[in-house]
Amino acid sequence: MKKPSEYAKETLQLEADALLNSKARVGKGFDRAVELILNLKGKLIVIGVGKSGHIGSKIAATLASTGTSSFFLHPAEAMHGDLGMISKNDGVLAISYSGASEELINLLPHIKNFGVPIIGMSKSINTTLAKFSDAHIDISVEKEACPLNIAPTSSTTLTLALGDALAVALMHLRDFKREDFAKFHPAGALGKRLYLKASHFLITKDNLPLVDFDIPLKLAIITMSEKKLGHIIVQKEGKVVGVFSDGDLRRALLKDNFDFDKPIFEYMTKEPFIIESADILAVDALKLIESKKIQLLIVTNSNKEPIGAIHIHDLITAGIESENK
Repeated sequence: MKKPSEYAKETLQLEADALLNSKARVGKGFDRAVELILNLKGKLIVIGVGKSGHIGSKIAATLASTGTSSFFLHPAEAMHGDLGMISKNDGVLAISYSGASEELINLLPHIKNFGVPIIGMSKSINTTLAKFSDAHIDISVEKEACPLNIAPTSSTTLTLALGDALAVALMHLRDFKREDFAKFHPAGALGKRLYLKASHFLITKDNLPLVDFDIPLKLAIITMSEKKLGHIIVQKEGKVVGVFSDGDLRRALLKDNFDFDKPIFEYMTKEPFIIESADILAVDALKLIESKKIQLLIVTNSNKEPIGAIHIHDLITAGIESENK
């Protein structure tokens, strides 16, 4: 008896062959299908039964997330009222390997009455589905990966791949960009990188550990502990002139002449890195923090008066990541 891994390799080879063999058949039917979808003023409704329905649902989701307004509709539900979801500006992508699924075929005349274009995906141009279609995409395979050559395996893999091919072709023709993708994925990493502003994470002035430059270090440390940011922002006449961090404290303790009663300006980091607006992307704020090897990004106005600050921990907790991660 063969090892399970050998069966796995055979399955992958059969399905890979199905994909590669289909490559030579992709042509006018596919081009026409893309043309029809591009010209739609409404949505693309994907329909299918059984395994084709599951594949159709995924294709609809991929199209919807890449700029083609789309949703999946089950033929049985359509025959019991959901047909009203189809309007005259829509189009239909119908999937059936045999091209003869009863529930789907019974629905096609009613869809035709709407006057909407139908794109069929089946094993042959001679199927009933293909004859109802304004464009046809061949999803035939020589052999299913199923050892009985019955269960949809190679054919569903090919159908899914051709659905991806439709989405990719439409993305190219619509010049669909990263920013467009992010609009449909606001909670994803890309959406956060492209839409969340640094201002969303701004610690306001009232919550900042602000001290005057001549305050004794021992009193300044109390402020640092109370605000729990691990930093002190030092100001003189209302303007930021320095910053004092946990690291600065450790370095100060190593000095021979260290004295808690000395003013903080003797131990602070002078001329700290600041920005004059929080109206930048959060990911850009993170880049600045990482490039400057700091934890707290101070925000001021043009007069260097403190407005707020952004802490690296807040950005990371929110899932903001640099593009190189």
